[in-house]
Amino acid sequence: MIRYLKKSKPVEAQAEIASQVRDTVEQIIANVAKNGDAAVREYSKKFDKWEPATFRLTDDEIAACVASLSEQEIGDIKFAQAQVRRFAEVQKASMHDVEVETLPGVILGHRNIPVNSVGCYIPGGKYPLLASAHMSVLTAKVAGVKRVVAAAPPFDGKPHPAIVTAMYLAGADEIYCVGGVQAIAALALGTDDFKPVDMIVGPGNAFVAEAKRQLFGKIGIDLIAGPTETLVIADDSSDVEIIAADLLGQAEHGVNSPAVFLTNSAELAETLPAEIERQLAILSTAPVASVAWRDYGEIILCDTVDELVQEADRIASEHVQVMTRDPLYFLEHMTNYGALFLGQRTNVSYGDKVIGTNHTLPTTGTARYTGGLWVGKFIKTCTYQRVLTDEASVLVGEYCSRLCGMEGFAGHKEQADIRIRRYKQPV
Repeated sequence: MIRYLKKSKPVEAQAEIASQVRDTVEQIIANVAKNGDAAVREYSKKFDKWEPATFRLTDDEIAACVASLSEQEIGDIKFAQAQVRRFAEVQKASMHDVEVETLPGVILGHRNIPVNSVGCYIPGGKYPLLASAHMSVLTAKVAGVKRVVAAAPPFDGKPHPAIVTAMYLAGADEIYCVGGVQAIAALALGTDDFKPVDMIVGPGNAFVAEAKRQLFGKIGIDLIAGPTETLVIADDSSDVEIIAADLLGQAEHGVNSPAVFLTNSAELAETLPAEIERQLAILSTAPVASVAWRDYGEIILCDTVDELVQEADRIASEHVQVMTRDPLYFLEHMTNYGALFLGQRTNVSYGDKVIGTNHTLPTTGTARYTGGLWVGKFIKTCTYQRVLTDEASVLVGEYCSRLCGMEGFAGHKEQADIRIRRYKQPV
């Protein structure tokens, strides 16, 4: 039996919030489309109190940001980027061009072609999420993208030096200090100062996510990332202090960040709320994390391991931490998740910041049908075909002609028939 001991805010309230965001984003995009840089500047001044002469950073400004960091800080960024690069390179190596002769004289194949230009959005208004530069800019470069543009909002009234340094070290070709919907719209639509890109990737708040959704089709996107989600699965072999820390460590992202505890231990389910409150009393980000836990925290008690898997797949969380006696059971049986963190020695923070897997992951149940950002998201797998002989063209053409006739496509049929007439040898 599956029992819901603590449930999150009703879906109806969440839908109303989404409606308000949708309308605001639509207005901003329309204004940028009509008024270009003037609209971008208007919103940057309004939301970020930032209106520089140009949003693009010069080489000198970038160098000043890098110089302001300590050797330790730069070394830490380089270490994280080395891990992300290493895993991205392994992923890219798994992708191969193919070519095969499927019938005598018929050659089919595909090529993996990087997107030509990508805009990478790095959140930085509330927290300077420099790790997002590794995950997007660096991964795009490993994929072979020719032009990688990075944008992040100002932090405390200026470009954040660590974010800029991470963008630069990751290989960004252009760096802009601009945030929010106006940044997404400028990169997607183009203005006098912003040359448009083919694709936009990266996480962001609800407004950034909605902007990507509305602009999808005009540009490609990685995915529509909602509020950060975490699901912790634990049995009685686990530690309630670690469980609480891992739930709150993700709840601090935002007041609407779901944090779900899934267990088959009645004792853990009973003792967790008190441990959450104990840690909130000493957590500096408690004003955010406490609201997220109050409104979007859940405790779900199951009887069996199979019920844990069933419920975890239903939730399809962005991050899933498994702290059980046999965490590999979940790797073998779960199908819906953004990323798995197996065993008590690892955690979502490792994945978010440094270990090497990408932290831009599917949310709001979309893990049912997509994975997260990786080199493959920046690569188009494009097919081609060649027919080498008259005989092969006639063989395929005769089947094609009859099939087109079944569908009533006379023009399609003639494409086949003309080749049959041209290439078929007289008996």
